[in-house]
Amino acid sequence: MSQAPIRVVVWGENRHEQVETSVAERYPDGMHGAIAKGAGEWLGDKAVITTHTLDEPEHGLTSDVLDATDVLVWWGHAAHGDVADEVVERVHRHVLAGMGLIVLHSGHWSKIFTKLMGTTCTLRWRSEHDRELVWTVNPQHPIARGIPNPIVIPEQEMYGEYFDVPTPDELVFISGFTGGEVFRSGMTYRRGFGRIFYFSPGDQDFPVYHHPDVNHVIANGIEWARPDRERETPTLLRYDTDDFFNGQGYRGAFER
Repeated sequence: MSQAPIRVVVWGENRHEQVETSVAERYPDGMHGAIAKGAGEWLGDKAVITTHTLDEPEHGLTSDVLDATDVLVWWGHAAHGDVADEVVERVHRHVLAGMGLIVLHSGHWSKIFTKLMGTTCTLRWRSEHDRELVWTVNPQHPIARGIPNPIVIPEQEMYGEYFDVPTPDELVFISGFTGGEVFRSGMTYRRGFGRIFYFSPGDQDFPVYHHPDVNHVIANGIEWARPDRERETPTLLRYDTDDFFNGQGYRGAFER
């Protein structure tokens, strides 16, 4: 029995592309465009992918858009602070209710990721044309399906430990760099009913989102993060004494 296509939104900050000629030349359709194209080449008719950017009204992430999104892919870097708090709250509610979220590279410092993680999400970094080797440490995981071990990325920004995030539910990839650093570069989390995948390779200064293996990982992440149930905000109902089955309608702090 075939499933309906996964409804994917690739969200990009789209600021570097507007002010840095080298980035615009590297990603003429924007980084969000390259991510959408690369993932789409692997997913084919299994997904319908659209893009939205920071400078659209409500950053393109209106209630109607999120209601119609199975998986949101997030890339941001230079303008995390420009993302409106009310939009972050909206995305947060949808993740808890079951929408999948893929956070890429510098999105580790996005408002939505730090809110979901509850930590600083800080790390070590160096942008000096490092080679990155992305090693699969959980080959049975669906996100690692068909991925070479290692992925060789000739030029990339270094991300290194310590990475201040909660212990992941699953560690899928770790990366090594030319300076000897290592980094937990592919991790999964569950928050409420939503599945979250963080994947670090990808930077505006290097053509990483033209790398087919990187795009393959993102496509696998999208398939893994797809909801397997109807969107529903987690609730904890009030119960009367000796009533084990019938809650009293209390909805808690979240309202759709």
